[in-house]
Amino acid sequence: MRAAVKTDAASYIVRPATIADVPYLYDLLDVYAQRGNLLPRTMSELYRHLRDFFVVETDATPVACGALEIFTEDLGEIRSLVVAEGYNGLGLGKLLIWRIVDEAHALGLGRLMALTYVPEFFHKLDFDTVPKNTLPEKVWGVCVKCYKFNHCDEVAVLLKLHKIPAET
Repeated sequence: MRAAVKTDAASYIVRPATIADVPYLYDLLDVYAQRGNLLPRTMSELYRHLRDFFVVETDATPVACGALEIFTEDLGEIRSLVVAEGYNGLGLGKLLIWRIVDEAHALGLGRLMALTYVPEFFHKLDFDTVPKNTLPEKVWGVCVKCYKFNHCDEVAVLLKLHKIPAET
């Protein structure tokens, strides 16, 4: 499935990441990790989690990425959402969120969360700020292993997905 949008006379396509994208993903995520905006990811982690990632490309070049990680039958997380310098403000992050929300719906998830330094971005997309302790799957499954665990300054946001009832 591909979603396209016209923004500033350029066409952007959201698609699943491929093996060829991994070096790009690593470089892009590393820029944000060095700034302290993301946790670092190794190349090995990116290859292992490649199926979680989507990229936005223009002229066959990826310019943004984001991932959907699944914790339980009900909860997924948006991770590694970044846009390359020079492409900010074009709505590419929003495109990725919409694609990840579509994927979460298709999988049957009931909730989608993120830990972020920019909760306002997510609020515009109907996410609500929630206490981290309302997400024990994330906190005790992943966060507890993080070096920032005792002084985490990220904000938890949550989107409740509307499940479509099964036909009877």
